[in-house]
Amino acid sequence: MVVYLTLTVATFILSLFVQGKTSLPATDIDRYNLIYRGTRRGQYREKIVLLFIFVLLVGVSALRLNVGNDYSKYVEFMHRTYSNAVVPTEPGFNILTKVIYRISGFENYVLVFAIFSFFTILFFMIGIYELSPDFVTSFMMFMLLGYYFQSLSTVRYYLALGIALYAMTFFFKRDYPRFVLLVLVGALFHKSLLVVLILYPLAKLKWKRWMLGIALGVCLSCLFFRDMYLKILIMLYPSYAGTEYLTGGTSKVSIIRCIAVLLFAFFVYGKTVVDTDKKSFYFYANLMALAFYTFGSFIPTVSRICYYLTVTQIIYIPEMILDLDASKNTKKARLYGAVKIFLMIACVGYFIMYMRSAGNDGIRILPYETFLFHEMPATLSERGFG
Repeated sequence: MVVYLTLTVATFILSLFVQGKTSLPATDIDRYNLIYRGTRRGQYREKIVLLFIFVLLVGVSALRLNVGNDYSKYVEFMHRTYSNAVVPTEPGFNILTKVIYRISGFENYVLVFAIFSFFTILFFMIGIYELSPDFVTSFMMFMLLGYYFQSLSTVRYYLALGIALYAMTFFFKRDYPRFVLLVLVGALFHKSLLVVLILYPLAKLKWKRWMLGIALGVCLSCLFFRDMYLKILIMLYPSYAGTEYLTGGTSKVSIIRCIAVLLFAFFVYGKTVVDTDKKSFYFYANLMALAFYTFGSFIPTVSRICYYLTVTQIIYIPEMILDLDASKNTKKARLYGAVKIFLMIACVGYFIMYMRSAGNDGIRILPYETFLFHEMPATLSERGFG
């Protein structure tokens, strides 16, 4: 716990020195500095700070041993992959494992995890830096809402989630070839990422009332035809057949978060809640996540679909808070400080709740252990059960 608390506090303090890309001033003087004098000293400092944050996050993740719910399972998968046995993991994961093992000359699973850590944090950091108008608040949410710490437990999926966040930068620029290519590459490590090729264009649609009516009808039909829909989903994703994932499930906390975000959006923007492409995308992404959580609880690992939508909250909420501060409505603008304090308190509360269960099955990021001082317990294959 001390390691995680120290890491969170240290990286948050460092983030205070990061202005962020989307909030950089664009005055004539700044343009002169950028064009004629090169990068400003402040930008050099910012890059150094970002590098320190990146190194700290990757370091704690890369040095871990048997930390995370899936760690030992992945070690087993890597061993079987290297032995040319059949495994349920995607080609990208399998190829990376074989390459690293052959280069190392032994089953160097620690290096494989380190590479996953490197790219997962890289995509999240670049995505936050490129998209957020308030890097400090977005980074605080990234840490306190458990995105970083859950990446220690669900390795392949959080790499895909980081890629999804970074891919939004191309999606908003309408650079669809790069967006699709990045998603396809990410799907080689977790095929669930392919859903964003459908979900993100849907979130960007200019939804009409009749379209929302049809969507509501589809949601309500889930209450009556869930068995039929489940059979179709199993046909598309046969690996879930006969597993515990078929029991479904939802998250009350996530439902509350989605409702709170949507209500806050109406409070800040009113009738202009979807008047720009970005505002519309973020709003409908959270609305779709709410629909999945509420009506699609029977869908296997529905949370994995929803996280691709709710990850926008670490960008959307800071943006709304800044827009609240710039509001022409003085009564709303006065709430800026109170809202920011409330957000921090809520995030800290969530962080405390998360850490209290961090040692439980399903998360298992506590206690923190490192290969520098600990040894890996025997896997199934080593015990003769593989």
